[in-house]
Amino acid sequence: MQNFNRPTAKIIGTGSYVPERVLTNQDLEKMVETNDEWIVSRTGMKERRIARPDEFTSDMGLEAAKKALEASKIPADSLDLILFATLTPDYVFPSTACLIQNQLGATKAAAVDVQAACTGYLYVLGMAKAFIESGIYKNILVVAAEKLSSIVNYQDRNTCVLFGDGASAAVISSEGHGLAIREISLGSDGELAKLLILPAGGSRQPATRETVDCGLHYLQMEGKEVFKHAVRRMESASKEVIDRAGVKENEISWLIPHQANMRIIEALAKRFEIPMEKVFVTIHKYGNTSASSIGIALDEMLRQNNAKKGDNILLTAFGAGLTWGASLLTHE
Repeated sequence: MQNFNRPTAKIIGTGSYVPERVLTNQDLEKMVETNDEWIVSRTGMKERRIARPDEFTSDMGLEAAKKALEASKIPADSLDLILFATLTPDYVFPSTACLIQNQLGATKAAAVDVQAACTGYLYVLGMAKAFIESGIYKNILVVAAEKLSSIVNYQDRNTCVLFGDGASAAVISSEGHGLAIREISLGSDGELAKLLILPAGGSRQPATRETVDCGLHYLQMEGKEVFKHAVRRMESASKEVIDRAGVKENEISWLIPHQANMRIIEALAKRFEIPMEKVFVTIHKYGNTSASSIGIALDEMLRQNNAKKGDNILLTAFGAGLTWGASLLTHE
């Protein structure tokens, strides 16, 4: 029997955190053969944040989570589930979600990590929506955090300029007011997995002296191929969610894309004829923070702009896997 009283999953509080240390393009000029003009013209990045040696993914995620809980006015012991998106967990196991479950005192919450690379925020958002609207849970904390500086080779000028560290979080609930998660579209293509990969450290290539000496514990990326797929995949996912929601392109109030490359962001905005003043950008100051990038941008956008009832916010991302997705949020 169809349930006509199905709850609506809503984001009722957001939070974000970035480390204090700033790594500028000028700093990178001293480390590898590159320069500020080259980096800005190709990526749009001017600086990024780097975590302290004693600051880890769970630490950053915890700070973002505390802010999201404060904004939502939901106590930690009312959480039913914690979903933590990351590709740089503190440990292979236990999960980073369990670490912050303990630190928050979320004694009633189940906890699990989710790995979908840069699309991680959208994947946990989709999972939270499903749990809420099925009636299984009422309050879910989603966290996306990355310490990418721990897997970046700072001697590889093609990748080290791109990535930064940071965290974002959101409380998803069936009660209260906020951003309704109207539609979600997720996708993957494992045939292209090797375009963006961390070769060693898993069961296929456990850590050995040889894997360390060969630099196989640093991320590797075929940038041109990734770029080619990113725009097309994000465009198709975005079109799917706005079509399913019955929203026209000119009714999109804000576009918040994954902050990977300014050229990708501009190409996506152009394809949807969205003026750049409606595209929220953080890439110039944070670089690519993988799973956390959309959540950081969403949190900053909400704090800097008074969202009005009926505003439509389009989120979209693309990452290793390959994975991609989009979501349409509407302010209630």
